[in-house]
Order: sequence, then C-alpha cells, then structure tokens
Amino acid sequence: MTDPSTGIAFAPKVSNGLSIMGVGVRKKGPIKIYSVGMYANETLKESMAERSSDSSAELLQSSTPPATFLLKMNFKVGSQKMANAIAESVGTRTSTATTTTTTTTSQDIDIDIDIDDNNHSSLSQLKSLILGGMNEQPAKKGTEFRFDCTREGIEVAVNGQSQGTIRSPNLAKAFCNVYLDENTVSPTLKSSCLEYCQK
Repeated sequence: MTDPSTGIAFAPKVSNGLSIMGVGVRKKGPIKIYSVGMYANETLKESMAERSSDSSAELLQSSTPPATFLLKMNFKVGSQKMANAIAESVGTRTSTATTTTTTTTSQDIDIDIDIDDNNHSSLSQLKSLILGGMNEQPAKKGTEFRFDCTREGIEVAVNGQSQGTIRSPNLAKAFCNVYLDENTVSPTLKSSCLEYCQK
C-alpha cells in the first residue's frame, strides 16, 4: 500500500504478523513530514467490514492495541524535535486517559512513583528510546520509526534496530489514540483505514 501524498510504500505485513490497515501522512502546514502505516490483526479488518463507518471508527480505536505504527520520514527533522513532537502528542492523550480512570488529582499524577502508570517517566523513556536510535543525528528522509503497541506496552525500533520496550499499557493505548482518536494527527491515515477495511 502506498501513501498517495508522498509516494512512500508500505509492505502488506510486518515481522510480528500484523497486516496493513491503512496509510496516511503527518503534515505541519504544507510540509509533509512523514508517512505512517498502521498494522493490526486481520480479524479487526473482518469485523470492521461488517459495520457502518461510525461504528467501524469506534471499533478501530477500541480494539487497539495490539497495533504497529510504522513512520517513514519524508522531510528532515532534528532528533530532539522529532522525539519531543511524538512524546508531546502521546502525553496529551496519556493525561486524559489517566485522569478519567483514576481518582487522584493532577498533582498526584505528576508525582506517581509507579513506573507502569507514571506519565512523565514513561514519556521520558519514550523520548530516550527514540533519541537513542538516532544517535544525535537528524531524522532524514527515509529514516524509519516503528512502534509496536501491545496491551503490555510499546517496543520502539529505529531503522530496524530495536531500542527497547516501555512497560506501560496506558502509554501504548495513548500512542494508538494519537492516530485513531477524533483529534488524530493524521486524518488521512484514519480515513485510509476505514476505507480499506470496509471494502
């Protein structure tokens, strides 16, 4: 499957066995920063095919993780800027998820010492793994970032090399929501998933 906006192609499957669900572009103004492909279980596609568009969108979001997001750079971005941008997008959704499922105050969340549920600790680890894979080099065109989201956490890989895993179900869900919620950073990816899965 190819992102029509950039011409960047994605394989039908990734190494963990998940299948392509759709592709899209992440833009900042007129700049096409990267193309992104989403991979999920074939059973999800089959389930979505039987539903209406609105119902399929809800199922797509509620059924992930598991999912893999493969980002392929189309525009050169500094390593720190790239890591910060991803972490910030995830962070806004992690905060929302936490405050709706716990009774602690926002101050309590900020100082939570449980590594599995600590937003700041998990986000710091996410940025660290992204930066580690880039070796202080910018994300040039062709650089690939892979995020394997499971119900246990996220594994991060840069250019095919695993950088490590963050054990945080909340972070994994928030990462999926970056691309699948109503404020998706790539509307074209979400639309592509819905169109492809309802063929």
